[in-house]
Amino acid sequence: MRHKISNREIASLCLELSLLFHAGVGTSDALSLLSEDGVQKKLLTSLAKQVDEGASLSAALRESKSFPVYVSGLVEVGERTGRTEEALGALSWYYEERARLSRRVRGAVMYPMVMLALMLLVIGVLLVKVLPIFDDVYASLGGQLTGAAAWLLALGQRLEEIMPVLFIVLGAAVVLGMLLSVLPPLRAAVTRLWRAVRGDRGIARKLNNAKLAQGMAMGMASGLPVEEAVALSANLMEGGARKRCQSCQSRLENGESLGVALRLSGLLPARQCRLLELGERSGAGDSSMEKIAQDLSEEGDAALDALVGAVEPALVLVCSVLVGLILLSVMLPLMNIMAAIG
Repeated sequence: MRHKISNREIASLCLELSLLFHAGVGTSDALSLLSEDGVQKKLLTSLAKQVDEGASLSAALRESKSFPVYVSGLVEVGERTGRTEEALGALSWYYEERARLSRRVRGAVMYPMVMLALMLLVIGVLLVKVLPIFDDVYASLGGQLTGAAAWLLALGQRLEEIMPVLFIVLGAAVVLGMLLSVLPPLRAAVTRLWRAVRGDRGIARKLNNAKLAQGMAMGMASGLPVEEAVALSANLMEGGARKRCQSCQSRLENGESLGVALRLSGLLPARQCRLLELGERSGAGDSSMEKIAQDLSEEGDAALDALVGAVEPALVLVCSVLVGLILLSVMLPLMNIMAAIG
């Protein structure tokens, strides 16, 4: 498996190609021009060679195995509908947003995660080393730890017993993290496994719906029959989302309207399907689908932003609670000891 280029590189490449296409430059010439700057030169040269040999841009992108299926799929929709430039522009915007989100995720998670790791280390030391000292002192005065302090002491004793296992697990986690960062094939395999298990739920489902609507909007605006637009858009999907597309195609073949088929197959929410049905009745189905694609893209981005924005406060809250437990586990026994001495 070849190395997949980053979201930022995909966004830049698609934008440059769309600008060259707008200027009337052919596909092969555009790829050759872009390969001259040395960035992904080998990949772009290979793409240009395949196009020279008669392959379409979407086929060359798919054959390279360096791009996500969404890239080659949407470019294919653009080629079939005569809107390749528009498809490349949409891809540039989409992957620029993904790159922006990735940067935000790293910035929002890294600091709290380091902070959380340090706090867990401090708590481990307190539970395993410090609390037993307070217990010995309190026992010498004829008392014993009670309540939360006693529970934390028992937890510390249990942690000390399984400490070798914890070190092995943590070491394995660190090694796995390093392997994922330096081995793209392994990272891709883990991503595929995650998508197979959870890839068509929650936010991922919102993003899949937005991809489908964007592909259908492009197909319908170019005059394609709705059945063909759905079939082309299905190429943008993976896993459970593709099964929903197949269900929609079956319903269309049985004579159901597009809005009803999309709603019953779970491809689009009911509100968007009602808008599409109204658009079809008024002869503006393509405009309605374009509006739906824009709304769904914004909803997906908002959901992602909300998830990322919630990570840092959640981790800070966890750290604050842990700090409170530390203070309680240390100060309460100390106050009891001081009271007993006094």
